[in-house]
Amino acid sequence: MSARPAARGRALVWTARLHARARRTFYTARKRKGVTLNTTHRHSGTRRSRWALAPLAVLGSALLTGCQQAQQSLSIGDMASAFNREIWVMSIWAIALSIIIFFGVSFALFYTVQKFREDKHDAPPAQFHGNNKLEVWLVAVPVVIVIFLSVLTVRSMAILNPTPDQATKIDILAKQFWWNFEYPEVKADAGGEVANGNEMLMPTRQPVALTVTSGDVIHGFWAPNIGGQRAAMPAVNKTWQVDTDRAGVYQGNCSQLCGASHANMRYKVIALDQARYDATLAAMKAYRAPEPAPGSPEELGYKLFMQGKPATDPKRPETGAASCAGCHRVQGTPAGGQVGPDLSFFGTRRTLGAGMWEGQKAEDMLIPWLKNSPAVKPGALMPPYENGAEYMVNGKPTKGYSLTDEEINAVAAYLRSLKLPEEADYWRDVPVIGASSNGGTQ
Repeated sequence: MSARPAARGRALVWTARLHARARRTFYTARKRKGVTLNTTHRHSGTRRSRWALAPLAVLGSALLTGCQQAQQSLSIGDMASAFNREIWVMSIWAIALSIIIFFGVSFALFYTVQKFREDKHDAPPAQFHGNNKLEVWLVAVPVVIVIFLSVLTVRSMAILNPTPDQATKIDILAKQFWWNFEYPEVKADAGGEVANGNEMLMPTRQPVALTVTSGDVIHGFWAPNIGGQRAAMPAVNKTWQVDTDRAGVYQGNCSQLCGASHANMRYKVIALDQARYDATLAAMKAYRAPEPAPGSPEELGYKLFMQGKPATDPKRPETGAASCAGCHRVQGTPAGGQVGPDLSFFGTRRTLGAGMWEGQKAEDMLIPWLKNSPAVKPGALMPPYENGAEYMVNGKPTKGYSLTDEEINAVAAYLRSLKLPEEADYWRDVPVIGASSNGGTQ
């Protein structure tokens, strides 16, 4: 039994020591003017260090932005679009009501706290059932606000969702990891519908009816400068309208996580004045891929594109090359594949890899892309054409094909020859909207 009092005594001694130490710390802090306890002092230093790191954070953000291939910003507040203007009008009411509610609730809170402070009221508070009138107001006001916002939302949906008959129609197919844009109202003279991969043309100053679907997983079509986004879902067609009053090149991205190269699934929207848009579509309608000159690299590239290359070893298909025409369409040629994006106007396009590279970088990356696209774009399903390199298909390693450097260069030369007439170059003298470092026109 003697052990228990001894233990209690030791505990009391330790408690007394702790109290004495706390008192010394407190009085020392009181005597030092302008200096608080150590714990607060450390927090102050942390705040200063955070402010000191702020310029580094800004610099890091700038450097990361500079590392991106697409030097073009997105804006949901682009008032050149009637879609965005309508959303903005609705948002003004929602923002205004939110501000009123915030200040109203804050005033009521601080007024109540100040009026009924304990030091001003010594008597116990009166007990009562409640305030029926106040409770009615607290229920009625939110209901009225919600109904008002609902009416505004339904009004905006009624304006934006229907697509007028005179709207320009564009069908969009999304697949891992690229886009294809077809113009169902424009039939090509060479057969089929006019289409373009990864670059969408649209007219200004009139509604454009977009119909989007997916060929594999769920994607998201998002070009906020021209309007709202929609999910691209397999076996589902979604139609809505977008528009812009300003000619220019706009950035578009996939907004749904869809695989390894989701961030590399981009596209461009090129909005042209109505007269130039009509002239460009007319040139696309009449377009036929040019005939390569005999003995030229383009002729060799054409043959490889259409027919592929027989395997030197029948037991090893990777020693040959499959034709590109099995997956891609080129207007005015036997190539009618639908597995990959349309390449009819490849030489006019200024992006590569679904917007992964732009301008001169796209030109520089064409050979590496043809040699081994999965190596430069994760998840790409286009097979490599370099020494039978392996790539992944549905999670399984698969052998690619083999072309020599001369043959790769010949295919690249043929692709570059697939150009619209100079007067139909839809990139010429069109301003890039939201360009950061590049600026200017394309």
